[in-house]
Parts: sequence; C-alpha cells; structure tokens
Amino acid sequence: MELKIGQVVRSLAGHDKGDLMVIAGFEKTKALVCDGKHRKLEKPKCKNPKHLQATDMLLETDSMATNKMLRKTLNKIANPGG
Repeated sequence: MELKIGQVVRSLAGHDKGDLMVIAGFEKTKALVCDGKHRKLEKPKCKNPKHLQATDMLLETDSMATNKMLRKTLNKIANPGG
C-alpha cells in the first residue's frame, strides 16, 4: 500500500514500536510521522517506510490542525470503546 499524507500508520520498529502515528510529509525516501504527544506536528520523526504498517484510515486536515486534536483522534482510533 502506498503511503499518503494524513494516513494513520503503526510503527513496527524503534522506541515507538506499536504506536499509532500519522504521516505528516515525506523527505527524500523517509516518511515524517507525528503523534501529537512524543512527536509534535512542529518536529515530526523521520522514519523508514519499511518500519511502518499502513492502515486504511486517512485523517482529514482539520483532525491534524493541532497536537491536541491529533492526540484525541489517534486515541479514539486506538481505543474505540472508550
């Protein structure tokens, strides 16, 4: 699956293994990901796309407007029941 800006991904490697993140952009061959908590929108983490598992969820731009909104959206996706 091709990665797109706004797509929700799960980290497969590194200190953030298992965490949900969203793709904020691309830099050469790397994906820039953020979660709004450890990695803010202002300073996304550069990750190898091989270390990301793509999901079929794509966030709207307004869901990524602030770090707080991004955290809230990713938390709803990770914990749909509560």
